[in-house]
Amino acid sequence: MEELRVNDRIWFDKPADKWDEALPIGNGRLGGMVFGNTGTERIQLNEDSLWFGGPTERNNPDALANLPDIREMLLSGRLNEAHRLAAMALSGVPESQRHYMPLGDLQLTLQESLGEISDYQRELDLTNGVVQVNYSIGEVRYSREVFASYPDQALVVRISSNRPAGASLDVRLVGARNRHTDGLERIDPATVRIRGKTGGEDGIRYSSALRVLADGGSTRMIGEFLVIEGADSVTLLLTAATSFRYDDPDSECLQALDAAAARPYGELLERHMEDYRALFGRVSLRLGSVLDALEEGTATMPTDARLERMRQGSEDNGLVSLYFQFGRYLLISSSRPGSLPANLQGIWNDDINPAWDSKYTININTQMNYWPAEIGNLSECHEPLFDLIERMRDRGRRTASAMYGCGGFVAHHNTDIWADTAPQDIWLPATHWPMGAAWLCLHLWEHYAFTGDREFLAKAYGTMKEAALFFLDYLTELPDGRLVTNPSVSPENTYILPNGESGTLCVGPAMDSQILHALFTGCIEASAALGTDETFRGQVSAARSRLPEPKIGRHGQIQEWLEDYEEAEPGHRHISHLFALYPGNQFTVRGTPELARAARVTLDRRLANGGGHTGWSRAWLINFWARLEDGEETYRNVLALLRYSTLPNLFDNHPPFQIDGNFGGTAGIAEMLVQSHTGELHLLPALPTAWPEGQATGLRARGGYEVDVRWEPDGRWTTQVRASIAGLCRVRSVSIVRVTRSGDPIAFERAEDGVVAFTAEAGAVYVLEGVR
Repeated sequence: MEELRVNDRIWFDKPADKWDEALPIGNGRLGGMVFGNTGTERIQLNEDSLWFGGPTERNNPDALANLPDIREMLLSGRLNEAHRLAAMALSGVPESQRHYMPLGDLQLTLQESLGEISDYQRELDLTNGVVQVNYSIGEVRYSREVFASYPDQALVVRISSNRPAGASLDVRLVGARNRHTDGLERIDPATVRIRGKTGGEDGIRYSSALRVLADGGSTRMIGEFLVIEGADSVTLLLTAATSFRYDDPDSECLQALDAAAARPYGELLERHMEDYRALFGRVSLRLGSVLDALEEGTATMPTDARLERMRQGSEDNGLVSLYFQFGRYLLISSSRPGSLPANLQGIWNDDINPAWDSKYTININTQMNYWPAEIGNLSECHEPLFDLIERMRDRGRRTASAMYGCGGFVAHHNTDIWADTAPQDIWLPATHWPMGAAWLCLHLWEHYAFTGDREFLAKAYGTMKEAALFFLDYLTELPDGRLVTNPSVSPENTYILPNGESGTLCVGPAMDSQILHALFTGCIEASAALGTDETFRGQVSAARSRLPEPKIGRHGQIQEWLEDYEEAEPGHRHISHLFALYPGNQFTVRGTPELARAARVTLDRRLANGGGHTGWSRAWLINFWARLEDGEETYRNVLALLRYSTLPNLFDNHPPFQIDGNFGGTAGIAEMLVQSHTGELHLLPALPTAWPEGQATGLRARGGYEVDVRWEPDGRWTTQVRASIAGLCRVRSVSIVRVTRSGDPIAFERAEDGVVAFTAEAGAVYVLEGVR
């Protein structure tokens, strides 16, 4: 058996009974969930820009006048008064942003032979980005292929059988329930369209069109059904568009449909696979030997059975590598140039009013969606997030000025399709947190750190600078000269004062200072790299030096607040005060050993009190432990993510489904194999004993490197480093014995701490060999 057929597909031996057992497809903009039913099939549909309502201006007009009082109340310990006034004066008006919505369903009623179903398989082929459904009834073999094409901007369904004239079915395109749809419009005998508008006069207008292309047989319309009889095969093409992007979404749908229909099915499939493979095929991962799947009994086991086997205590390295690649598949499918960024559910949502509005939660969840983008060699998939950040600048300037009297731009803990920056909800543990734009802007800096793209940095620098400028105005000075955010929160956590009073609003929580340290550092380094803005660089450097230093509390933990308060939930899902460990780099094992030890204590305390109980939180724990270079703890959390926070189709379970845990888990697995946040390539920094051998190819590292690494049970390893930028390459591993280029040894310097350094040329490939 070929190993790839074990670990490059998610497959089941039965149809999906529930939405979270269905298989996702997507092209960044169009998404579908394929159930794989016999008889009656459902493909649930999404379009990334179909949101309720239009833009709103929600900046609270009373914020600025009341801000000084709120600040003084917090500084003087009058928490209840500060909470009451902030809830009224610092919340958005109205309190809520817009929410994401489903498009509808594509329903197929298949006229099949009578008899017992056998040899059923439903699979998502990760190598090609295609869902396949195959089964037999008697002597007839029925097949379906479903994919969402990026080059042709269409969802494509192919129905066929091994019997001539064996494809007969009724097809219906329906809008999502309980939402206004203008009804079904007949365009021609083989084409229908639905359209409508969401939420009031300024709501988003949408349109979706479906065309049937039958090979033989007949096609006709009866009511809302397209009826196909006696075809050898049938291809369904579906397009969708909204007024968010197009003045005339109706005609846009039909133009895209006509363009796709002009290509034969084989060409559509090949164009899709060529486009998709160009991204997905950059990275491979094998954990264990070729024979492991056979020896473990997982080679012929459906994915849900493998997952259940893990829940019962078994281990499955193949499923770990499958999960990693599934995360990359999801990012490719939900975030492509020109699309919106992946929201709280990627693009896959079937609820009219989804949990947390399925929008962009930017106090970690949206950022976590993009943690694997650079290290996972999917840099282009990062672009939709950059586009959203740019659209947030104008809204964020207005919020900064109107609510705080500050320059620059600001965002809070949520945004939506309209790049809304005013506070969301009236929920004191989260609402009044001004760090959303600052954290998002660090993704701009990370993209530059990985790619070395100076043209990109020149464009991004103004955005980073503007986020920093807000805080040069917003930060308030304490009597001892330190600069702190006021008011703010440590996201979603609650502290307890010595008198037993609890609070959420606070002054200078640790996460804020850590984010600002990272943002100010990025601005300083960016301005230096670009040779610009020396005066601003000095201002930011001076402000950075006055931020509160990280503190170690009485339990030996990283202190979460400015004072060493107890927390109301010691096992809280947010671990915000370790931002500087990951995704930041202010805490490192060798650079700040005391803080790294305190971070370990923090994690131990969280876990001892039930931490990691949501999928995304467990994924964050994986990255934390990887940065602490503890392979065994990292691996235990990988197992926990799969065993306790993963749905049957491998979607992350908050609960309910949120996609951030998938992306965070993928990033964490990569972080176990290659790290680059300290100015050096660190090979296999958190390798567990459960992975005695394996191979990863195509991972990216800061400094413009692409890394392949292979390791053996006897401790030997080989790494290939491809440099896209010239410069000094520093590599850390236990023992590096040889560095070659084109087979010839090259000179390198060896430092006492186990790092070797050599001068890399752009475009050159280097092979390093050593022993763990």
